[in-house]
Amino acid sequence: MAAEATGRPPTPRVLVVDDDESIREVARAALELVGGWEVRTVSRGDEAVEVAAACHPDVVLLDVMMPGMDGPSVREALRRDPRTTDVPVVFLTAKGDQRLPPSHGIMPKPFDPMLLARDLERLLGWDR
Repeated sequence: MAAEATGRPPTPRVLVVDDDESIREVARAALELVGGWEVRTVSRGDEAVEVAAACHPDVVLLDVMMPGMDGPSVREALRRDPRTTDVPVVFLTAKGDQRLPPSHGIMPKPFDPMLLARDLERLLGWDR
């Protein structure tokens, strides 16, 4: 996908992974309507690994704490797969999570829907 001078794809593709349907839908609306992003959503970690490999998003916005396969486990699975090893992962968390190194991209929940796209682009370095 061609990138603009800022590194931001013309229509960024994001995979939102959260077991909370309301978080998924607010993120979808915020990123599509305010940010002009293409959004796919899933509710489970194992599903996220499959969908990311199939659609190769520009970024995965990933809940840390989910039943079954949690966020850090999903990230590790994505890193092991050659199709998704380079896809940036940004964690969504309602609490500070000690399992995440400070170098990981982290966004707090709840987030401001009007600022989500801008904040995500800033975290990815696309605002330069």
